[in-house]
This record gives sequence, structure tokens and C-alpha cells, in this order.
Amino acid sequence: MTCWLCVLSLQFLLLPAAPPPAGGCPARCECTVQMHAVACPRRRLTAVPDGIPAETRLLELSRNRIRCLNPGDLAALPMLEELDLSENVIAHVEPGAFANLPRLRELRLRGNLLKLIPPGVFTHLDNLTLLDLSENKLVILLDYTFQDLRSLRRLEMGDNDLVFISRRAFAGLLALEELTLERCNLTALSGESLGHLRGLGALRLRHLAIAALEDQNFQRLPGLLHLEIDNWPLLEEVAAGSLRGLNLTSLSVTHTNITAVPAAALRHQAHLTCLNLSHNPISTVPRGSFRDLVRLRELHLAGALLAVVEPQAFLGLRQIRLLNLSNNLLSTLEESTFHSVNTLETLRVDGNPLACDCRLLWIVQRRKTLNFDGRLPACATPAEVRGDALRNLPDSVLFEYFVCRKPKIRERRLQHVTAAAGDDVRFQCRAEGEPAPTVAWVTPRHRAVTAASAGRARVLPGGTLQIRDARPGDSGTYTCVASNAGGNDTYFATLSVQPEPAANRTPGEGRNDTQAAARFPLDLTTILVSTAMGCITFLGVVLFCFLLLFVWSRGRGQHKNNFSVEYSFRKVDGPAAAAGQGGARKFNMKMI
Repeated sequence: MTCWLCVLSLQFLLLPAAPPPAGGCPARCECTVQMHAVACPRRRLTAVPDGIPAETRLLELSRNRIRCLNPGDLAALPMLEELDLSENVIAHVEPGAFANLPRLRELRLRGNLLKLIPPGVFTHLDNLTLLDLSENKLVILLDYTFQDLRSLRRLEMGDNDLVFISRRAFAGLLALEELTLERCNLTALSGESLGHLRGLGALRLRHLAIAALEDQNFQRLPGLLHLEIDNWPLLEEVAAGSLRGLNLTSLSVTHTNITAVPAAALRHQAHLTCLNLSHNPISTVPRGSFRDLVRLRELHLAGALLAVVEPQAFLGLRQIRLLNLSNNLLSTLEESTFHSVNTLETLRVDGNPLACDCRLLWIVQRRKTLNFDGRLPACATPAEVRGDALRNLPDSVLFEYFVCRKPKIRERRLQHVTAAAGDDVRFQCRAEGEPAPTVAWVTPRHRAVTAASAGRARVLPGGTLQIRDARPGDSGTYTCVASNAGGNDTYFATLSVQPEPAANRTPGEGRNDTQAAARFPLDLTTILVSTAMGCITFLGVVLFCFLLLFVWSRGRGQHKNNFSVEYSFRKVDGPAAAAGQGGARKFNMKMI
């Protein structure tokens, strides 16, 4: 028995060794021969494993414990095209670590511990098109960090500790098309550093503590088409010249603190087709806010604090296809706000406290053809139709709730107020109608005063006009205009403001009088000269009159006051006439 066991043991020892795995795949990895791919995720590797086939094109080493990359670690993989080293603990990458990867197109280093990228790390990566450095600990980008990446098209730099980007950090990125900067500690954007990205088409700036957009930030990006600004809590205004030089087709400014539509900044963006201003504290859309955006097709103003969309607010939007006003405070959306509703295909007004009256009739009439994107708007008032979707309202309801009543001003008694300068004046104008009319006043100088007006004149709740610190220039006729979707009504009031007495004038007014007197000084020389000139003029006129009388009196004796008159009698037929003909008679007359 013992001899038999010895023979078997000898046979096992003499058997040839087992062949290595097909294609030389490392023990902890999975290889796909057809795709030339090697995947080693979650293998607790602390370095690049040995035995990777030289023809590998895709290598995944994500979620391991690799700490450093040295020049020789990847030297045996000249065919590599995609390399994923995401979510390791890489803190250092030595220069030349990727020098032997001339075909590499995608390099992912997301979620590591990189604090600095030294010069020379990306040398010889002439074909690299995607570089992901997001979720690292990068603090600064040095000059010429990416100068060898002439083919790079997409760069991800989000979720780093960046506090500074040097002026030439992006030098050499001639082909870059997309850049993302998010969740960094940047407090300003350098227009000079971005100016090296001449071919940039999309720029995403998210979760940044930048308080202002300066005029020169994007001036050197003529090819930029898509700009996204998201989660800038310190941004309160988009300056008028901040988008100058751009020809954007898509602009998104969301989750900031801007309180008004940046109409001045949008004025020169005639190529814009999509605009997103959602999730900003914008309460009003004034008239003509988008008048220059003649190519705009999509407008998003969702999740803001919109309470008023003024008439003709969307004037100029001739090609609008999609309008998203969802989740706001709108009670209505009148047809008069649009340039034309005929181009509108998708409308989102859900999430608003809509008052179902005649102002929404244009939506109800198109409720079968308009696309509400699966979120049907519903009535909040009146109580009889509360919660009913506009699309499901029967035609019989239209004549009951969607009919307007023209405004009517209740008290039409003429108001004439006489006030002293400095007094506060009020004119009442109460109007009723369906829906409730809005009241505005027109001053004698043809200036409209509304509830939102600032200055000495304003409209109080209920339509009352208040004029504080009345002045003589405020005198005249004021016109109250009450209007709603059904029409308007007018009413007039007059104001007379008496000027302040001279004794009560302010020191400034007395100073004006003194300045006027100083401009026209009165001294003894001036008085004497003025008197002499007046006397000379008077004596000259008198002398001229005497001369005329003398000439006239001299000529009186040379003219005769007598003249001769020759008179011929009229012919009379018959003998009496013949007997009486003795020729023409003459006589003298004296003219008195």
C-alpha cells in the first residue's frame, strides 16, 4: 500500500504545471479578450497589478487603495485608450507617469487626494480628449498645467478646494469644448485665464461663492454657446455688460439671489434659443423684458416668487414654443402678455393659485391642443371650481365663470384740493369690476404712477393716490385709470399747490435771490449812464417831431385850395333841347 502511494505521488510531481489564465489576465482582475478590457474594481489594490496584457485598451482600477503613480507603472501598456483610476487614495502623480500612453483618450482621476499637479504630468498625451479631476483636494492650478493636452475637449474640475487659478493655467487647451467648475472656493473669475479657451463651447459654473459677474469675464470666449450659472447664493445682479461679446444659444442662471429679470444683460443675445431663470426670487416680469430675444424658443421661470406678469411682458418672443411658469404665486396669465400665443406649444402654469376668470379664457379655449407636459393646471378660485383642472372644465362653465365685467369707479364727485407747499395730498379712486381692476394714476406731466412706483407719489391699497411734500409744480389735473381684462374707466381730480411765502423760504432759496442780484449789480455809475441814455433818446424823439411839423407848415402856402369844375348838361331830344344848348358851363369851387 505504501509503495502504491509513493508511485501516485511521483506521478503528480512529474505532471506539467497548469497553464496561466488565458491572455495573461491578472489573478484579481476580470478580462474581456474581445474588447481588450481589464477590470479590477474593488480589489483593494495598492499598486497597478502586474501581468496586464500589453494589448489592453481599457483598464479600470477604480475604488482601490492606490496611493501614488510612478513613471514605470503603466509603461508596459502602449495600446491603452481608457484609464479609470477614480476613487483611490492617490495623493501624488509623478511627472512622466503617463508618458508611455500615446493613444490614451480618456483619463479619470475623480475622487482622489490630489492637492497639486506638478508640471510635466500630462506630457505626451497628445490624443487625450477627456480629463476628470473632480472631487480631489486641488487648491491651485499653476501656469501651463495643461499645455500638452492640445486635443483635450472636456475637462471636469468640480468639487475641489480651488482658491486660485493662475492666468496661464489653461494655456494650450486649444481644442477644449466643455469646462466644469463646481463646489470650489473661488471668489472671482479671471477673464484672462478663461481667455485662453478660444474654442470653448460650454461652460458650467456651479456652487460657487462669487458675488458678481464682471464685464471682462467672458469677453474672450467668442465661441461660447452654452453658459450655466447655478447655485451662486451671493449673486444678486447680472450686470449689463457681463455677457458682452458672447453669442449664446443657451443661458441658465438658477438658484441665485437675483430679484429682477436681467433685461439689460440680455439685450444683445439675439441668438439665444433657451433661457432658464428658475429658482430665483424674481417677483415681477416687466413689460418688454425679453423684447430683443427674437429667436427664443424656451423660457423657464419655474420655482421663483413670480406674482405679476405685466401686459406685453413677452413682447418680441415671436418663436416661443415652451413657457414654464410652474410653482409660482401667479393668480392669472393674460393673453396680452404675449407677442402672439399662436406659436406656443407647451405651457406649464401648474403649482400656481390660479383664479379661473375671463383672463384665463384663452387657455381654456386651447385646453385641448396645448401641451401641459403631463401637469394639468387647476383652479384655486372661485370656490365652486376649486381643484378642477382647466382641461376638464365643461363648456357650460365658460359662460358662468369666464366672463369679465368692465371696471366702474364708484364715486365720481369731482375732487379739487388746494394745498400749501409741503402738505400731503390724497385723492380717492375706488373701482369695482370682475376681475378686480388695477388702479393707476397719470400726473399732469403724463407720468404713470402705480403701486410699485417709487418717489413722492404712489398708489395706496384701494386706489388712493398719495402725494407727499406737495410742491407748486405738482399742480394740475390727475387722471385715475381703473382697468381689467374687460376694459377701463377714468376719473379726474385737480390739485392747486400754493407757493410758500417769502418769509418761510429756506436758506437755499434766499441764496438764489442773492445770486440773482449779484449777477445784475446796481451802482452810481450804472444809474447815471442809464439816465443819460434815456434823456438823449427822449430829446431825439422830440426834436424829430418838431422837424416834421416845420416841414409841414412850410408847405401849406404852396398848395391852392381852389379847383375848377366843368359840367355838361345831359342831352334832351326836341326843340327845347336845341334852344337850350349854349355849350358847356364852368364854375369854381373852394375846398374847405
